[in-house]
Amino acid sequence: MIQGWIGALRRTDGVLTLAVAVLLMLGFAALYSVSLSSGSSQLLFKQGLAVTGGGLAAAALAISNYRLLRGASFLLYGVTIATLAGVLIIGTSVRGTTGWFSLFGFHLQPVEFAKVSLIILLARYLGQRGDRPFRWKDWLITGGITALPVLLTFLQPDTGSALLLLAVWGGMMTAAGASKRQLFFLVCLMAVVGSLAWQTVLADYQKQRVLVFLHPSADPSGEGYNVHQAMIAIGSGGWFGRGLGFGPQSQLRFLPERQTDFIFAVLAEELGLVGTLLVLVALAALVLRSFHQAALARDPFAGNLLSGLAFLFLFQSSVNVGMNFGLLPVTGVPLPFVSYGGSSLVSALLAVGIIQSVAARNTDHRRLFQRTDSWYRGN
Repeated sequence: MIQGWIGALRRTDGVLTLAVAVLLMLGFAALYSVSLSSGSSQLLFKQGLAVTGGGLAAAALAISNYRLLRGASFLLYGVTIATLAGVLIIGTSVRGTTGWFSLFGFHLQPVEFAKVSLIILLARYLGQRGDRPFRWKDWLITGGITALPVLLTFLQPDTGSALLLLAVWGGMMTAAGASKRQLFFLVCLMAVVGSLAWQTVLADYQKQRVLVFLHPSADPSGEGYNVHQAMIAIGSGGWFGRGLGFGPQSQLRFLPERQTDFIFAVLAEELGLVGTLLVLVALAALVLRSFHQAALARDPFAGNLLSGLAFLFLFQSSVNVGMNFGLLPVTGVPLPFVSYGGSSLVSALLAVGIIQSVAARNTDHRRLFQRTDSWYRGN
């Protein structure tokens, strides 16, 4: 049995594993730098626990059969919906967002796991749809599945994660074959909903973040302070950076949220352009290999599942890097495998474990049928 597990791990996607390892090492390097200025190694200790626990869980998923997730999709979705509702009642508030359970000194953020469970349930529905054309009924059903966690997340309020869930839903529907006419109608509908939300739903501080994004120099010492300092840190890094632990913006604490939202700026300041390119290349490899394995998937459920996880990594990385460069509003979305945060890190590692489970079976499938010319040409 152990030899079978080792064999399954050997058949996983090595490029994907390498990309995750590089991102984890860069994340630990940035957290080490942050710990120097804080005088505490608590961040490194907690991140190490998350990597250990999440890594073991990812390995367990990689050697197991991903099809088990299809049968457990409703249960996983129900559990995450219950936790998203429960956190609104008994959750802990951090910087105005009630999105965490506090357990024995650790914080559990349910929305990070809701991202994966939502993708699993959507993949089940889209996989059962078969090859028939998309109908408006499909949009209503998948939209209803998505709307519940989005609403509960928005009530925390965690606007960034809520919008991320919507983006992943749209990406999965596009990859599954939704028509351009339907997508155009959806974009128009979202624009109308966004306009109404601006007028009636969004709080003043949320509106201010959007306004600062449009005019970043309008309030450099107030709402625009975070982005302003991040851009200074990125611009001062040069080719090779100031050196790990020698970045003035991060070490002197001018840069806020150094361990989470703006950890990319820490790496840019201390490792320079070379370090940031390494981050971006690793993120690109992570996303591209996820899409590659989705294209090789043996069944529609696996293909939709991996495309959803690939879109999750793509959108989350783009939002975090974009807000560090002042290209997108600050939304509090972490950088996968790099930002500090046990829930986001464990959730991301679980997603990689799922991708590797499919990748191992993709390898088996290609070896089994590699002599069948018609199958090989079709894939």
